Amino acid sequence: MSTVVRRAPLLVLPAVLLALSTWQVVAHGPLLRLDARLSRAFVHPDRFSEILSDLGNGQIAVPVLLVAIGYVLWRGRGSGMPRWWLPPLAAFVLMALVPAIIVPLKDWTARPGTPVVPPAVGYFPSGHTATAAVAYGSATLLLLPWLRSPAARRSLVVLCTALVLGVSYGLVRRGYHWPLDVLASWCLCTVLLTSLSLVIGLSTRRSSSGPPRPGSGPGSPAMPSDHAASDHAAPTRSHGSRTRRSSSSPSGSPGAS
Repeated sequence: MSTVVRRAPLLVLPAVLLALSTWQVVAHGPLLRLDARLSRAFVHPDRFSEILSDLGNGQIAVPVLLVAIGYVLWRGRGSGMPRWWLPPLAAFVLMALVPAIIVPLKDWTARPGTPVVPPAVGYFPSGHTATAAVAYGSATLLLLPWLRSPAARRSLVVLCTALVLGVSYGLVRRGYHWPLDVLASWCLCTVLLTSLSLVIGLSTRRSSSGPPRPGSGPGSPAMPSDHAASDHAAPTRSHGSRTRRSSSSPSGSPGAS
């Protein structure tokens, strides 16, 4: 089964949920009443929730992604991998797509804010949630192939998840967004980040299936090496068998003359 087929649910299901939530907002459907009740239960503006929500600002999240892009570009170029520039470029384009998608949706839905914010429209979906999810999520996806320790990879994923959930909680707790605004951004970003993971996976597979390059080695990203090990072991065994055969019948042995 191909990777695209395996990850199809992460592309289709969130897209359907995003479409349904957008329809409810535009049509003022019954889901908005549940959303309002959830908001009243969660809203309690305080300094901590404001700090958490600020982690979704573009001035904070985007530089984190840019640092990760710069690091991966440096490592990829030094490793001699083919298409080493593709994953960082895809992450940069994905980040640029966020406002191109979010802003028209905000203008179209024109959803008012919660009672604790000044009267205005354009709160659906949450731009801060989308910025945090794509920036921190893309940085994580870029860095994961370069981390050789499973503990380091798990720690990075946990940190990314904590940041995105913290921003989401802060936005709802502070009253900056309705819960449905945040949920819609989760759905959108799941589709975007799944697409990025497919691009990164395709680039990594092409690099591992190509011929060895002079720059490959400790500076290359961590990739599965089972096939490479078996391919290397076969000629080694063949060479060993030839050596044993030649040593068993030397030219000076009895009967050779």
